[in-house]
Amino acid sequence: MGVIQRREERFAHLPVGVRLRDGLSYFASATPARFAVLIFVGLIVVFTVLLLLPGMTADGETTDFADALFTATSAICVTGLSTVNMATHWSELGHVIIVIATQLGAVGVLTLASLMGLVVSRRLGLRQRLLAAGDVNPMALNKGGSSDSPASRLGEVGGLLATVALSALVIEVGVALLLLPRILLEGVPILDALIEAFYFSAMAFTNTGFVFSESGLTPYLDDVWFLGLLMIGVVLGSIGFPVIYALSRNLKLRKIKSNRQARWSLHVKLTVVTTVILLVLGAAAFSILEADNGSTIGGRGPFHLGFQALFMSVMTRSGGFSTFDIGDLNNASLLVTDMLMFIGGGSASTAGGIKVTTIAILFIAAFAEARGNASMEAFERKIPGDVLRLAVSVVLWGATTVALSSIILLQLTGDSLDRVLFDVISAFGTAGLSTGFTASLEDPGKYVLTATMFMGRIGTVTLAAALAASQRRQLFTRAEERPIVG
Repeated sequence: MGVIQRREERFAHLPVGVRLRDGLSYFASATPARFAVLIFVGLIVVFTVLLLLPGMTADGETTDFADALFTATSAICVTGLSTVNMATHWSELGHVIIVIATQLGAVGVLTLASLMGLVVSRRLGLRQRLLAAGDVNPMALNKGGSSDSPASRLGEVGGLLATVALSALVIEVGVALLLLPRILLEGVPILDALIEAFYFSAMAFTNTGFVFSESGLTPYLDDVWFLGLLMIGVVLGSIGFPVIYALSRNLKLRKIKSNRQARWSLHVKLTVVTTVILLVLGAAAFSILEADNGSTIGGRGPFHLGFQALFMSVMTRSGGFSTFDIGDLNNASLLVTDMLMFIGGGSASTAGGIKVTTIAILFIAAFAEARGNASMEAFERKIPGDVLRLAVSVVLWGATTVALSSIILLQLTGDSLDRVLFDVISAFGTAGLSTGFTASLEDPGKYVLTATMFMGRIGTVTLAAALAASQRRQLFTRAEERPIVG
């Protein structure tokens, strides 16, 4: 109490604005993960209140609280699930508010908190750099921002934040301009076409998947150009800002191919390689499993089957767009989709899930154990053991979240396990795909799925760090004993 009292007395004479700024800076430095979660919760509250206003709906009526909260959370968490018709329920102003929410949510919970701290303190100091470094690598929150990844070193966080803002702007504008001619060919007026092109581009890069036009993707179901651009936007958003930052740096340095690859960090290599493997395996699985399903992507030739399977493989990892009713997938394809959605995209990206590097670390550990290696290695680099513990923790907490949410929703709705599990994993992985289960939910079920989206977006590691009051330093080690595993 004495320390707190002296602190209050020292700042009592300062203006209210200065005291508020110093208080926020102190809270951010003391508990950065909790500060980030608080920022995220605050944004959800703000956009829920905005969506409750009558002017946000097309008919001028007030939206139900559960629907407003669900939509605000889905937008901030860049999930894409909805309990109302996004095209007809919301007004043009409502669409603008939702798009703004997705842009803020896409920045990332810790990076967003860092930017908020920058606004408060008017400079990017050590505290804000620690927050941003934590978004790139959650372990930086526990290690003072140190990391092996060049993009997460404190000295380069300013450049990373600039990359976040610039890459989002350049990619969204670029994809929108490329989409514009195709939309104009549908006879859409130029102003409406510009808005529609930007909306599609923004929803692709943020991996949200909301569709604001009444026709949706119907005019472009077989359009390779349009769907291909959506895939590019989704992949660029889901690969992660640290990877984009590393690639942009290498392009600026104009290194030859071999030197450029040598400069890539282990994180960048693991993300790129694992992403490509998952895209190829996903496309192959959907091509095989849905080849005879005329209700989805089968029955229209090998090129259509292969392209639509690749589109599905990209979108299941967090994109959220679909060219057919997801409920028409066979059970085996639903299970494959569950797996891809749970994995998600890259770290510090607009995608959700447990992240591709997490699953890569688990497989590397399994191969190392099978070969009898004492350490994990990849691309001629040794991976520390604490990275494996973190990966296991992420998977365990993610699986626990999905299991608890599924059990509660099964009890509330009495629906089938495959439909419930699919939408729960979609919410946790912020994928946005649905079998139709979400739209049929009553208010209690909406609240459960809202919490699942929040848990999935802020990240299990961030939440665990936020709930932990402090790390305890152990000054002794106990006797070692090996239990039987397997």
